[in-house]
Amino acid sequence: MILEVITPDEVLFKGNVSQVILPGLDGTFGILNDHAPLISALVKGNVRVDQNIEENINNKAFNGVLNKEHKDDSQFSFEINGGVIEVFDNKILVLAE
Repeated sequence: MILEVITPDEVLFKGNVSQVILPGLDGTFGILNDHAPLISALVKGNVRVDQNIEENINNKAFNGVLNKEHKDDSQFSFEINGGVIEVFDNKILVLAE
């Protein structure tokens, strides 16, 4: 799956992931490969990302956009202040505050 996390100021992450766990209005929820289409609001909390490091390294489309701080971490998390998520066709777009 492709995950892209965008804030008003920058692209925080773009890359291949195997799982994303997000803070939803009714609690934490996860997204796996082949998830049904979804649009949901997000609240303040942690986003946990399990990334496919080798796929990201070998895919030149993600060079320069991949979060350099976590490029070698198979799993990492960061905090958002809320936002919206859209899942469609194995692509996850997070518009975060």
